[in-house]
Amino acid sequence: MRIDKLLANMGYGSRKEVKSLLKKGSVNRDGVVIKDPKTHVDPNKDVISVFGQKLEYREFVYLMMNKPPGVVSATEDQRDDTVVDLLEPEDILFEPFPVGRLDKDTEGLLLLTNDGKLAHQLLSPKKEVGKTYFAVIQGTVTEDDQKMFEKGVRLDDGYVTKPAKLNILSSGNESEIELTITEGKFHQVKRMFEAVGKRVIYLKRLTMGRLELDKELNTGEYRELTEEELQLLRNPQK
Repeated sequence: MRIDKLLANMGYGSRKEVKSLLKKGSVNRDGVVIKDPKTHVDPNKDVISVFGQKLEYREFVYLMMNKPPGVVSATEDQRDDTVVDLLEPEDILFEPFPVGRLDKDTEGLLLLTNDGKLAHQLLSPKKEVGKTYFAVIQGTVTEDDQKMFEKGVRLDDGYVTKPAKLNILSSGNESEIELTITEGKFHQVKRMFEAVGKRVIYLKRLTMGRLELDKELNTGEYRELTEEELQLLRNPQK
């Protein structure tokens, strides 16, 4: 990796600012000053210092967000604010992207990372990583609905969902439920309830695999995952 790209990615400024930093002799590798921005370095092996301080290199970033309603799960959008717009500049430098998507009006757990391999594992249909949602439903949710969800529901386009676990928390004109699904079709939770004649009026994701939304995070807030949480993501079925 070129030294100018590494320093820019680590938040030491724009490419132009990094070049100025290098020209001043403020950067060294293994005790030797580097001035050429094209110099290739291995941040995993070389000891790189800036202003005498050792650079702590990180390739990946893992962020847990409590997504608020009104923003879209994308890296950019011409009409609406995105979840990336909520990040601090030092986190945007890593170019994270949302793993999967939550609808614009849906709240809750959203993972953002630049680790494409982990994202693929979490989203692969073969892995069947469970995602649990809390929802308020307009209409009375019944045991018959539970049985239908356990078998799989036929959506409006003819697709039959994989079996899902529906837990009824309260039942009435507005029912409260928790639903665990292992796939992520477009508007899936909403369409599943529409298939049984009901409507989702509030939706929040609580878990992804064994990772649970931090209850201390207010909507719109985020933080880095702990090492323990990262291990839960990497082993979602254990």
